[in-house]
Amino acid sequence: MLAIAGAISLVIITVFVVIKYVRQMQSDTAQGQLADEQWDGIGEYLNDVPMGWAIVFLLTMIWGMWYFTLGYPVNAYSQIGEYNEDTAAHNAKFEAKYATITGQRLVDMGKSVFLAECKVCHGLNADGIDGKAADLNVRLEAKSVKYAIENGSNNHLLGMEMPMPDRNGLFNSNTGALITDEEIEVVSKYVANGMSGAGADVFAGTCAACHGEDGKGMEYVAPSVATFSPELVTNILGHGKKGAIGKMPAFDRLNAKQKEAVGAYVTSLSE
Repeated sequence: MLAIAGAISLVIITVFVVIKYVRQMQSDTAQGQLADEQWDGIGEYLNDVPMGWAIVFLLTMIWGMWYFTLGYPVNAYSQIGEYNEDTAAHNAKFEAKYATITGQRLVDMGKSVFLAECKVCHGLNADGIDGKAADLNVRLEAKSVKYAIENGSNNHLLGMEMPMPDRNGLFNSNTGALITDEEIEVVSKYVANGMSGAGADVFAGTCAACHGEDGKGMEYVAPSVATFSPELVTNILGHGKKGAIGKMPAFDRLNAKQKEAVGAYVTSLSE
């Protein structure tokens, strides 16, 4: 009712003001001294600025400076601030409600988050949609292993960046020389084949020192290249990853429990 009353009042006032000034323009004549400059016969009067207009203009400038320096958003309503407060409250409620879930319930939650956030690139079945993204049904593909060996990799473990050197820093202890193109091809297929087949000797001489003899990684040194783990997936979600097919961004909009759940779900796919 207040909104309707206000709208009607605005219409009445607008009509009244328009009629008043139209009639005034029809009857009034311009007075004052003209400036020397003219544009196509149109001149400009040297009238003083109306006192009321000048005061309002000055007050508007003062208010604008106050608003942009002190008034907003420090001491005023902010939509962004309200959104951040609501998000923080929702996340706190979410984490409190699901803090203790484990096992299959955690995997089920991870599947829901995956379908909402990850399927666009990785596909409904997490198969990478014909190379658009990584196939999460297997730990690593040969091209991904080869890219990491040739270009190096930054692995984030427990919040710390642990760089893996590129091929110029990888020595095969069995030969005492830098890893060769042929050895890269062989060991890439070995890791992608689930740590089986030809290439075990190259892996043992070049990769096992950091990734372990079984390829399951070493704490604070290197991640597992044999299996997924919730911690590994969580770190990738938190920091992003650069690989053979491009760069995956970090997913900061997911809270800690959602990342843990996605990690549990992805790990379950290849078990």
